[in-house]
Amino acid sequence: MRDSFDIHSNDNALFTTAMCSNRCLMCCQPPSERNDIDQLWERNVKLIDSAPKELPSIGITGGEPTLLRNRFFELLKHIRVTLPDTEIHILSNGRAFYKKEFAAKLGEIGPEKILLGIPLHSDNQLDHDLIADAQDAFIETLLGLYNLARWSMDIELRVVLTKLNYKRLPQLAHFIYRNLPFVKYVSLMGLEYTGYTIKNADQVWIDPVEIAQQLSEATLFLASAGLNVSIFNLTLCVLPESLWPFARKSISDWKNCYKSFCEKCRIKDKCCGLFSTSIKHSSYLHPIV
Repeated sequence: MRDSFDIHSNDNALFTTAMCSNRCLMCCQPPSERNDIDQLWERNVKLIDSAPKELPSIGITGGEPTLLRNRFFELLKHIRVTLPDTEIHILSNGRAFYKKEFAAKLGEIGPEKILLGIPLHSDNQLDHDLIADAQDAFIETLLGLYNLARWSMDIELRVVLTKLNYKRLPQLAHFIYRNLPFVKYVSLMGLEYTGYTIKNADQVWIDPVEIAQQLSEATLFLASAGLNVSIFNLTLCVLPESLWPFARKSISDWKNCYKSFCEKCRIKDKCCGLFSTSIKHSSYLHPIV
């Protein structure tokens, strides 16, 4: 965790708690049972107060930030007052918003300069709850998404690509188009091979090259349907060239790295690179020369 914000960084964030209501099988930040909200609260308030007024964006992450309950909204209001021009990106599993009154409190703060990144693991309850390792996660997440939409909140729907869900990526794309057309962004995200991914590697890890067909079908369908779709955390060399326009330089600067042979690659400057935190990468990495 940083002790100050860097206006030139792409990863200024407030870590609100290590606790979470999900136990996602590929979580890169395994949750804790220890209540650390009070401990982190004062630190985060000081970070906001000392931040440059021109800070372009700030993340709110965890764990699950909504476990702060009313303090979650206090934190947002404090950012709004102290840094009125700063974009706020909230990473949440979205489940708390299934309660209409909780979503309403966020709606009353207003949707301006707020984006919620919420994961959807599958188009069906069985798979989503399996990956989230939490009962009722699917239905609560969906209800949360609909409640947020009623308040016109901007939503980035996040799909982490795993061995458990890649075969149904095309079906998930159609599900999103039919049932969640109001989301602002759809982000299809490669795995960070750390945290619970190491523990559950046999269940969740698959080389990105092996999911190219399903990823292509889902991405191109969403794009043709008019949704703003992006691919995060996957190097260009493991993607079909038809998907390069959708690939983003998404990895936080403090954990971004490249292989030595990447220096030979003619499109390195357009590539997201790799997670330095990952203990395993694709077997198909190569420079494009």
